[in-house]
Amino acid sequence: MSLPSAPVRRRPEGTLRRLGEWCARHAVLVLVLWLVGLAGVQVLQRTFGGVYADDFSLPGAPSVQGREVLTAHHPAAGGYAGQVVLHAGRPLTAYAGPIDGATAALAKLPAALSAQGPLPPPGARTASPPSGAAPTRPLSADGRTGYLTVRFRDPPGRLGPDVLPGADRAVAPLRAAGVQVEFGGALGHLARPGTDDRPGELLGFAVAAAVLLAVFGGVLAAGLPLLTALIAVVCGTGCLGLLTAAFPFAPVSPTLATLLGLGLGIAYAPILIVRHRQLLRDGADPATAAGRATAGGGRAVLVSGAAVLVALLGLSAARVGLLTGLAAAAALTTATAVLGALTLVPALLGLLGRRFDRFRVRGAAAADAGPEPAAGPRRGLRCARRVTRRPGPFLAGGVLVLTVLAVPALSARPAHLDAGTDPPSSTARRAFDLLTAAFGPGAPGPLTLVVDRSAVPEADRPALARQARQVLGRIPGTAAVTPLTAAPDGAVLTATAYPARAPRDAATTALVHRLADSVLPRALEGYEARGYVTGATATQVDFLDRVADRLPSLIALLVCLAFLTALAVCRGVLAAVQSAVLTTLSVAASYGVVVAVFQWGWGGPALGVAGPVPVEGWVPPVLCAIGFGLGTGCDSFLLSRVRANRPRYVDPAEGAAHALADTARVLTCAALITAGVFAAFLLSDVVVVKMLGLGLAVSVLLEAAVVRPLLMPAMLALLGRRAWWAPWWLDAAYRGAARAWPRPLRPAEPVPPAEPLPPAEPVGQQEAADH
Repeated sequence: MSLPSAPVRRRPEGTLRRLGEWCARHAVLVLVLWLVGLAGVQVLQRTFGGVYADDFSLPGAPSVQGREVLTAHHPAAGGYAGQVVLHAGRPLTAYAGPIDGATAALAKLPAALSAQGPLPPPGARTASPPSGAAPTRPLSADGRTGYLTVRFRDPPGRLGPDVLPGADRAVAPLRAAGVQVEFGGALGHLARPGTDDRPGELLGFAVAAAVLLAVFGGVLAAGLPLLTALIAVVCGTGCLGLLTAAFPFAPVSPTLATLLGLGLGIAYAPILIVRHRQLLRDGADPATAAGRATAGGGRAVLVSGAAVLVALLGLSAARVGLLTGLAAAAALTTATAVLGALTLVPALLGLLGRRFDRFRVRGAAAADAGPEPAAGPRRGLRCARRVTRRPGPFLAGGVLVLTVLAVPALSARPAHLDAGTDPPSSTARRAFDLLTAAFGPGAPGPLTLVVDRSAVPEADRPALARQARQVLGRIPGTAAVTPLTAAPDGAVLTATAYPARAPRDAATTALVHRLADSVLPRALEGYEARGYVTGATATQVDFLDRVADRLPSLIALLVCLAFLTALAVCRGVLAAVQSAVLTTLSVAASYGVVVAVFQWGWGGPALGVAGPVPVEGWVPPVLCAIGFGLGTGCDSFLLSRVRANRPRYVDPAEGAAHALADTARVLTCAALITAGVFAAFLLSDVVVVKMLGLGLAVSVLLEAAVVRPLLMPAMLALLGRRAWWAPWWLDAAYRGAARAWPRPLRPAEPVPPAEPLPPAEPVGQQEAADH
């Protein structure tokens, strides 16, 4: 039963309202400032911007220590390796001259430590090729495939822009002679083309435009969110490109930033547009309507944006460089999306004035009905009441759905996606395929074994070498192990182990752990020597181990941040707890879908992925952080409306049903837009981008289809007034006075009959409460 409504007390204009009105009255100035900033950032980014590069290195990790030891004692064998893979129709010995010339030219590249060719010394080139396929020397059994190894002092992301063109010039004579030349390793990373996001962006824009046209029915109203989001995202990605000159960012960073910025930027604008349009119909002038719309809808935008930023801040708490860079990239476009919604949207609304509803594509009936016709809230209210009156079955059904979808996450096996998952058109993929076909699946990911015997007396070094050679001669799980060789100073021994399986295979990860934990300690037993497993594959395994070790604590931190964010908005302890729990369930379900599609191979071929592939190691924490941010923002907005309805309804379930009906259309519109933009990135050729697009789209859809309409109202109906309990000190902190939470309303006397309230207040009346 609803209580009679009290007169709405107008509060003084807040900061958001003044900001919205100022932007609407100075629309040309605001638009010019945005465009000037956009152009300036683009010019600076093209002039001073850096390059994107994966950086899996971890200071203090065993693989990093091993590389540092090797570089210090044997520079020619240390550093970061790049392969130049050669393949011809006849033995490569027929191209000895061009190969020697290319090797000498590659050794002169900037930052190059050494270059080694595939052919034996000139005096031994008449010897027969190796009889086996194991790459004990960089030449295949038939002599038609081989590779040159170039070692660089710096990781790929820090190599200068002249390295790749110099490598192309060095191998030009080989290509002219008819030899197929492909780049792998560090050179393959440099030659990897940037991610082409245009198909996904265009499809995402098309989906968003279709949803906006269906909701608003006008070309101008539908185009405004697309324009503002595009300007905000281009500004954000330009700033990101400028920051790459000083900080390392992974190549997927601009894609993640674009994906999140577009999804949020397009979804935020309708929240303001719906209120602005209703205020115009109530008779307000355009500038005043834009200010009041910013005051009401801007709070929801701030809550959502703050929730995403707080979750991304939690992601950086893992203290892993690559994750911190991804969090910073996503946070940058999230901030520009919020700023664009709060300044650029009201400016364009003020600039359009009452011409806002021109160029309609729907009939007059739809046009007159407005963005939220009366039938919509009434239908939504009936659905919400059906849930709140029988919360148990709906709660059980929703939890069951999320649990079933989350089951695959229990079998997740994150790994690093090697070049074998790159598009077939990339040179890194072609080099990977040539090496695999000629030398075996483990050839693209060799492991360098380093024995530091600098602390061993010289008299004992020969005995140590004999013991190490005996232990390292045959290692289960390897295709071949080269003999131990001593560095020029004799303090370090090195060997190369070629795994029997592909670099991304679980058996290769187990081999790295076995070499570091048991094989090398057994080989050095009794001596003051240290053993290391290094190389690109070992570094990636160390990275995955670091992420896996910190993922539980990161998830716990994200859950706590989600709880605190919801508590700050709704001020109810149990309401915040249920929000954090439900968000955790939806994020786990979205990750389970990613595992089922990619790792289990269910539907992977339909998405352009050939066969099962492991989930990239850094994808789970990124999905968790963004999923928690999006879910918490949506839940907090809904909870704030439920709390605002509490004084008007004796029955808490009825207040929750009305709040759900009031927000259903706007939140559903925002969810469809965001999910459509995320899902559009499934068109990318990069597998990890497909994982991000699918995981985030599923997370948003589950939030919109299961959590918000079913689980949350069911939980609030079961909890009743207990959901809004808070300790006295917390309530006093909120209210700024030392008094406890007021007691719940006691209907000791019958409530006099009154005229029923309308299902949903007009936006012009509701905005004061939101403000």
